[in-house]
Amino acid sequence: MKIIVLMKQVANKDAVLRIGKDEKWIDESDIAHQTNESDGYALEEALRLKEAKGEGEVIVCTLGAQSAKAVLKDALARGADRAIHILNENENRLSPFQIAKTIADAIRDENADLVFTGLQSDDASYGQTGVILAELLGVPHATIVIDIDRETLNGKLRLKRELESGWYQWFTYNLPALLTIQSGISQIRYASLKGIMAAKKKEIRDVTPGAENFASAQHIDKVYLPLKTKQTQMLGNGDAKRGAAELVEKLRTEVRAF
Repeated sequence: MKIIVLMKQVANKDAVLRIGKDEKWIDESDIAHQTNESDGYALEEALRLKEAKGEGEVIVCTLGAQSAKAVLKDALARGADRAIHILNENENRLSPFQIAKTIADAIRDENADLVFTGLQSDDASYGQTGVILAELLGVPHATIVIDIDRETLNGKLRLKRELESGWYQWFTYNLPALLTIQSGISQIRYASLKGIMAAKKKEIRDVTPGAENFASAQHIDKVYLPLKTKQTQMLGNGDAKRGAAELVEKLRTEVRAF
């Protein structure tokens, strides 16, 4: 079984974020980075699936600048077998379609049985790259996966999805397939000293995509911090009953609370 896991480098959760001078993205020149949270869980599920089967290969893939290699090296130290680095210095300005198309071109020849992605990135939070990638690869996909039955591996995979309003769904997928993994699905392992040493000998293949991959009808106009404003409305003009009636009306017509 061959599993490809998509991973992304994002700003550290504790970093102080500042908008860049061109107002197209944050200024990343002096901030620490980390692996996108849900991508870490996706890697863990891939490793556990491989261990349950007793054979297979886990390949990690990222699209980003040279600094994104840190994400791949950490994944290799945790147990991934090899890595693919799609080089791009402005990945945060790309649309989900551009990212998915570039990744699809880079991994299509791998003919993976499964592709795992995190549910969404901690920075842009589009949650679209995985599902678009599934369409481009021509495989079925499942989103918000919170459990995987590792006993069903004979060309099929049974998994649990989170739905709305507290509902869940067990579903069986034919392979190949793509899954977007929810954070918290399992306990992420740490890289061991042995794993860190072994990672130095594992392959990281660099891919430089052509300019044709980056044509898109979508682009970022401006990134800005939300304005902090306050607005107070006085209801009832001092009459409590009238104020209550006006509040109920606003909740019904404006807020649509009921």
